[in-house]
Amino acid sequence: MVTIRQAAIAAWISLLPFGVYCQNGGGSTGPETPGTIVELIGPLRTDGNRIIGADDEPAVLRGMSLFWSQWEGEFYNRDCLQWLRDDWKCTVIRAAMGIEYDGYLTNKAAELTKIRSVIDACIDLGIYVIIDWHSHHGEEQLTEARAFFALMAQLYGEYPNVIYEIFNEPLDLDWSSVLKPWSEAVIAEIRAHDPDNLIIVGTSTWSQDVDDASLDPLDDANTAYALHFYAGTHGQQLRSKAAAALNRGAALFVSEWGVSKADATGGVHYEETGVWLEFMDTAGLSWCNWSVADKDETTSIVKPGTSPLGNWQENDLTESGRYLRAILVEANTPLFEQLGE
Repeated sequence: MVTIRQAAIAAWISLLPFGVYCQNGGGSTGPETPGTIVELIGPLRTDGNRIIGADDEPAVLRGMSLFWSQWEGEFYNRDCLQWLRDDWKCTVIRAAMGIEYDGYLTNKAAELTKIRSVIDACIDLGIYVIIDWHSHHGEEQLTEARAFFALMAQLYGEYPNVIYEIFNEPLDLDWSSVLKPWSEAVIAEIRAHDPDNLIIVGTSTWSQDVDDASLDPLDDANTAYALHFYAGTHGQQLRSKAAAALNRGAALFVSEWGVSKADATGGVHYEETGVWLEFMDTAGLSWCNWSVADKDETTSIVKPGTSPLGNWQENDLTESGRYLRAILVEANTPLFEQLGE
C-alpha cells in the first residue's frame, strides 16, 4: 500500500529533469577488483543535479560528521575513523574544523594538525573526507578562508578522496550579493591548485536556502550546494525548497543533518527522520550525520566518557548512535561487499 508520504515524495522526484537515482552507486575504475571505497566509486563530479563517480555512475555517500574540532578534537584520530569505516560502514567523514570560539582563528597550528590528521587517515583508509570551514560567520573571514583552502588544495588536490566545504552555515545573508561572490573568491583559490575535486557551498539561513542559490548558480563545473536539516525542527517546507533546487538542476549534498531538534535536544524524532531518509534516498543525496561526539546531547553517537578510539560496544552508544549505526550498516554494506581484499 502506497502511503500519502510515499506518493508525495515520488511526485517530487518525478519532476526532476536530470534523472536522480536512488543507488548506492559507483563502478570500478579498472578491470581489477577495487580495494577501497574511493577506488570503487572514483573521483566525484556533478552532472546536472546528480553527483556521479567513475563510469558516470551515480554516487551516494553516507557517513558521519565529527563535532567542532576545538571541543571534541579527541575523536580526530585514525583509530576512530577506521572503526567508523569498518564497523559503521561509513564511506565519508566530515572534519568540522571549528573556526571561531578558540578554534582555527586563535589556535591555527593545533586545529590544522587535527584536520590534517583526519584527511591523511581518510586517504589512507580509502574513504572520502570533507574539509569543512565550520563557521557561522565566514563572510568576515574571507582572507583566512582563501589562504586555508589554497593550502588544502596544494596539499591534497591530487587525491580524489577530498571534498571541500567552504562555509558551514551562513546566517541571514543574501545569496547573490554576499554569499555568491564570497564563494567565488574561495573557489578561485581552490581551482588554482585543484581543478577537479568536488566543492560544497554553504547557503543562506544555516544552509537551507538552496532554492535561492539555484536561481543564481555558481559558474563552476563541480559544485554542490549544502543542505542542512534537523528532523525535529525542519520538515516539509525545507524538503520543498530542496526539491525546487533539484528541479532547477542544482546538485545538493546534505553535509549535516540530525535526528533531533536543531538545538540537539528533545530525543530522536524517528518519524520525521524516516521521511527525510526516504527523501534523500529517493533523490540520491549524499549525507553526513551530526555527530561523532560524547557530549551530553541527543545527536551525539556515544555516551559521555566513551573512548574516542572506537571499538565501541552497544552499551557505549546513545539512542541516536544505535539508530545511525543500523542505518549506515544496512545502506552501505552492499558497497563494501564489492571490494577485494
